[in-house]
Amino acid sequence: MTEDTAGTRIIDDDALDRLRPLSFAVAYRMLGSVAEAEDVVQEALLKVAQQADEPGGVRNPDAFVTTVTTRLSINVLRSARARRETYVGPWLPEPLMDATAVAHAAPAPDAAAHAELADDLSTAFLVVLETLTPTERAAFLLHDVLGYPHGEAAEIIGTTAVSARQLASRARRRIEAKRSEALGRTHARRDREEANRLVGRFLAAIEEGKVEAFVDVLADDVVFTGDGGGNVPPGFAISKPMSGRERVAKLLTGFTRRGMSGLAYYVPEDINGAPGLVIMASDDLGGGVLGTLSFEIGTTADGSARIAAAHGVVNPAKLGHLGRLADLDRIAAYVRGGR
Repeated sequence: MTEDTAGTRIIDDDALDRLRPLSFAVAYRMLGSVAEAEDVVQEALLKVAQQADEPGGVRNPDAFVTTVTTRLSINVLRSARARRETYVGPWLPEPLMDATAVAHAAPAPDAAAHAELADDLSTAFLVVLETLTPTERAAFLLHDVLGYPHGEAAEIIGTTAVSARQLASRARRRIEAKRSEALGRTHARRDREEANRLVGRFLAAIEEGKVEAFVDVLADDVVFTGDGGGNVPPGFAISKPMSGRERVAKLLTGFTRRGMSGLAYYVPEDINGAPGLVIMASDDLGGGVLGTLSFEIGTTADGSARIAAAHGVVNPAKLGHLGRLADLDRIAAYVRGGR
């Protein structure tokens, strides 16, 4: 990328490639969907390239692509909200595997914010963002996450600085209320090494398939949420969140006993910036991605770490970016056969 004598940036292919991660980082935070974010990025970069050919060009490509991406995302989110109101079962964001790269693609307002970049891409945080209006979401993310002053955020959204400040404030209060509610359910940040150990114990419990093994890694008030979107055979997802240590343990054990032995295997992976698991169909059943599991780690009264929440995504429409999908009809027939 070069500059002409007027200081206008010349946008070439290398410059667009540099802007792509930034655009995606904004779009995914806004939408919680990899597929929708990628569509927005394509359109945003096209508009950047077109604007570069216009008189005056683009003086600040990063700010311009952020502006265009945010505005496009607001439009998509307004349309998506109507679809999500009729969504079958709980809605969860599409799992993101390279959250660290996405987090660092967008500048944080200060060094302390950089230390918590994974938090604003976590499954739990994106679910909370779904409770905001599109403009509240944009105002909050632009100011609190991306570090834009309220005046600049207002220009991007298309409102006044006062309105942008009010939108971000309302969003912040709602988010803090949700976080306070979560803290009342034994949620607390744990260090990465401890979280990895706990997820490892969870994986061992799955392989054992015993209720006692699951109970030992779960918080008393653990919540399990499954997202099948109405696109999976019966028995592959639950229709509403389930809470309580014993109930969730029995649910997980039931999934295991229904044929997970020999039906699937689990691959530890980072999901939305935290330790998680990718569920893969066995090679005997054609292989492919079956779903993902991500976790929130909490602290009990005695200070020990437990899984406070688990999020399972098995909706095939949300998994295509992870690789080839499993043949659910084939697997369902296998399970019905009692193999």
